[in-house]
Amino acid sequence: MDRSSLRPLVGVSACLKENGRGGWHHTVGEKYVQAAVRAVGALPILIPAIGPEFDGEPGFIAALDRLLDGLDGVLLTGSPSNVEPHHYGKQSREGTLHDPARDATTLPLIRHTIERGVPLFAICRGLQEVNVALGGSLHQHVHEVEGRRDHRSPKSPDMDVNYAPTHDIDVVEGGMLHRLLGERRVRVNSLHAQGVDVLAPRARLEAVCCEDGQVEALSIPDAPGFALALQWHPEYKALENPVSMKVFAAFAAACRARAAARMGVPLRAAAE
Repeated sequence: MDRSSLRPLVGVSACLKENGRGGWHHTVGEKYVQAAVRAVGALPILIPAIGPEFDGEPGFIAALDRLLDGLDGVLLTGSPSNVEPHHYGKQSREGTLHDPARDATTLPLIRHTIERGVPLFAICRGLQEVNVALGGSLHQHVHEVEGRRDHRSPKSPDMDVNYAPTHDIDVVEGGMLHRLLGERRVRVNSLHAQGVDVLAPRARLEAVCCEDGQVEALSIPDAPGFALALQWHPEYKALENPVSMKVFAAFAAACRARAAARMGVPLRAAAE
């Protein structure tokens, strides 16, 4: 069996956005889709932000579990929106962009993804969602916290400028990320306003910003499957970035292993 016949199925989280004409779209940035296809070798399956439609209905959780049973991985995307602060016991500030439909979908999805051992890779907002879903909290405006740098992007019309590396991170020695990268210090991009305040009890610190100690990566040590979250954006031109490809390769291997197990195919054949 060749590799393409066992292409893993990876769920990709979507946002709910107003289109400026009174309508709403479930959206996923093309860079995430392309990273799933090209860096992971997966067939991406978009997960719409539909949690509020079910409003805590038990059938929704059962449906999430059935969805996860058919997936080989979950990729949580970044977004301009912020996790609503009521999920971690704080009040939102006026003018802050939120996406309650995404929160209502991804927060339970994260917990069930981890519980069922489905490989989980979270990026930017995705990291923040993982931290909140597991009981942690966030800074709504990292740049206003004393001693922290401004982690927001420059908002240039040139995406290469916005996604250019801006600061180094200190990778925790002996951690999951250290094992994947083989390096203690790497340079990453930075495009976020909110960030981790209190780390979730189940989360393990994997990297911090060298300049201010802001959390840049975390893992879930007791997860039965791959579970890693990064604050930066490895998906941008991932194939051109060796650091990004090391992380995506690890996620891809975990997804292929799950796909092989689900289909009863020997892992050696799945990797051919």
